[in-house]
Amino acid sequence: MEKNSNKSGDSRSVGIVETQYFTFAEPPHMLELDSGERLGPITVAYETYGTLNADRSNAVLVCHALSGDAHAAGKYSPNDAKPGWWDVMIGPGKGIDTDKHFVICSNFLGGCKGTTGPSSVNPATGKPYGLDFPIITVGDMVRVQHALIRHLGINRLLCVLGGSLGGMQALDWAVRYPDEVASAIFIATSPVTGAQQIAFDAVGRSAIQADPDFLEGEYGPTGGPRKGLAIARMMAHITYLSDVSMSRKFGRTLRNTDHLGFSFDSEFNVETYLDYQGEQFVERFDANSYLYVTKAMDYFDISAGTPSMDASLGRMTGRALVVSFTSDWLFPPYESEKIVYALARAGRDVSFCNVHSDYGHDAFLLEVETLSRMVSGALAAATTPGRCCCTCNSPCADTPDAPSPTAVSSIFHAQRRVDYEMIVDLVDEGSRVLDIGCGRGELLCQLMQKRNVRAVGMEVDENAVVRCVESGISVIHADIEKGLPALPDQSFDYVLLSMTLQVLHKTDLALQEMLRVGRKCIVSFPNFGHWRPRFFTFFTGKTPVTKHLPYKWYDTPNRHVVTIWDFRAFCNQLGIRIDREIPLSGDGTVYFLPNLRADEALYVLSKK
Repeated sequence: MEKNSNKSGDSRSVGIVETQYFTFAEPPHMLELDSGERLGPITVAYETYGTLNADRSNAVLVCHALSGDAHAAGKYSPNDAKPGWWDVMIGPGKGIDTDKHFVICSNFLGGCKGTTGPSSVNPATGKPYGLDFPIITVGDMVRVQHALIRHLGINRLLCVLGGSLGGMQALDWAVRYPDEVASAIFIATSPVTGAQQIAFDAVGRSAIQADPDFLEGEYGPTGGPRKGLAIARMMAHITYLSDVSMSRKFGRTLRNTDHLGFSFDSEFNVETYLDYQGEQFVERFDANSYLYVTKAMDYFDISAGTPSMDASLGRMTGRALVVSFTSDWLFPPYESEKIVYALARAGRDVSFCNVHSDYGHDAFLLEVETLSRMVSGALAAATTPGRCCCTCNSPCADTPDAPSPTAVSSIFHAQRRVDYEMIVDLVDEGSRVLDIGCGRGELLCQLMQKRNVRAVGMEVDENAVVRCVESGISVIHADIEKGLPALPDQSFDYVLLSMTLQVLHKTDLALQEMLRVGRKCIVSFPNFGHWRPRFFTFFTGKTPVTKHLPYKWYDTPNRHVVTIWDFRAFCNQLGIRIDREIPLSGDGTVYFLPNLRADEALYVLSKK
């Protein structure tokens, strides 16, 4: 496959692109749909960017949302005012790097941008299908994409990804063709369409069908229910935004006047903005396609036909990245969490980040920098599975050929952590590890490289989560203080809590949950019984500051000042067995007067 020509002058653009077409399912070999009806022939409009490598292993399928199409990147001519709908993400050096990946985007079945849909000519009548077009599902869309991928000579996708309805297609791909998907990225989506979204879709369809120009779907190419379709788009667009973003962008400002008009005309800026969105949409989208595609979304339920969501998503075999956005009320973060924990319970490699954003559902198109970092990392991890692919391009700290910590600024070459070295020695080769409060993944990176573990992190800090994903480390954006109810008992060989104990509020809950989900727990913490903090406090009367805890009393995250003796008593109180107690200093294990001489301590714990 040849690259697209780049005459745009932008070195990070895929350049000038051309839509291609593929036709299959010619009678009598028609495609059987989920409804039981048969459809054919089917034409698929698609675009490709980048070059397919020799073993055809670098193909990435991008699935678009409701109002999108196959034109995801580049321009059709140098004079085009707008590039493809995800041009910020697809191109040389971008999140989906076309110097590395062969990217495919096709207009889905039922669309109106070149793929067979209600506006296509019905070969049986010679007229547009209109409402004679059969009802379709997301699964039908995916089967059509699968035919295209096979036509391109690709047997396995490196990744399938998409946002919103595109994320639903990616979910269906991962479950329907698990052996043909090395990884998947689900962005701002849901495993099942909820009542609220179905309600919005129903009102939008009603607006279209109530328009007197709808004519039972038999309108001509220049007419149709323009007002109804515009209203449907206006209402849908409201669900794509958030209260914060709308208030920030529009407030109660009036358009071109300082005075109320005392009429029913659009006066507020938010009204004229929605008017514009509706007007623009009717120029590029078919009303019948809107009916069919929203109905396909309403029908979506990834667990349909299976005993449970766990059983359905458990079919997936590749890596997964799930991304949600805090202000998205159309596809709320808790819907994404359902996907995350179903995959985690099935033992799959899954990462999750709930990105803080005020953009609402549209954030998946606007939070470009954060999303690009994570998508790029997820694709790199899928290319080299089972390895940390940290972007520092250098060995991890403490490996024999690593440069000195003072010579580099990479997070993986931070100050020597004695507890890390001990943990690496304690963890068995090839075990499954959960690291609570994993930070940016330094410890997990070492465990992956030195112990070949199946590693998963858990972290509350979004920036640290993004860094882990960028480095190819599986991580779940979550808070241990809320417990781990979605994870089954004994699902990990080791659960780690390194230098995090002192910042927890619900310490007892955290340890009990760790011991529930892990066969062994390894905990390390700074020992405030060490002689230096004692000496400092005794002679200065001030709160001590240590190398691991360089905080003043007024900005410290530490809730607890714990010593070795304190922790022993705490474990005894909770009925926790101490398998090993390892007092540590910069020189290694401390054997004599540990509570006085060790500046940190490490414990291996299990249930009594």
